[in-house]
Amino acid sequence: FPHNYDNFAVSFLNTLVETVGEQQVGEILKKQWQRKAAEYQLRLGKGSLGERMRKLLEIRQEEGYMAELVALEAENSYVLAEHHCAIAEVAGSYPSICGHELEMFALLLPDCTIERTHWINQGEQRCGYLIKCKG
Repeated sequence: FPHNYDNFAVSFLNTLVETVGEQQVGEILKKQWQRKAAEYQLRLGKGSLGERMRKLLEIRQEEGYMAELVALEAENSYVLAEHHCAIAEVAGSYPSICGHELEMFALLLPDCTIERTHWINQGEQRCGYLIKCKG
């Protein structure tokens, strides 16, 4: 069965912007990502970086991202690539969501630096994140 979830979500956010303003919607989206980060944190736990990255990959795949994880030769460095964005339509209209996603990864992995290397919203084929352990 076809679905129209993306259009509904974008339309709903547009209605919120018209009703309460762009700044308030930005705050709502930020709180949503903070909630999501807390849920992720419970699932990730406190294992090694490799264990946490594998759990993060699993979560993202469960949510509809066509995600893959590549361990780099540099110790404790990974690339998380997402070839399909589960929220692409919403992110196209509200790209700040992607910024919150980057913030969420940083909250989840405070012992790492996170850098976006690829971004679907800039015409690339995937979103990619370089994750390096600080220590």
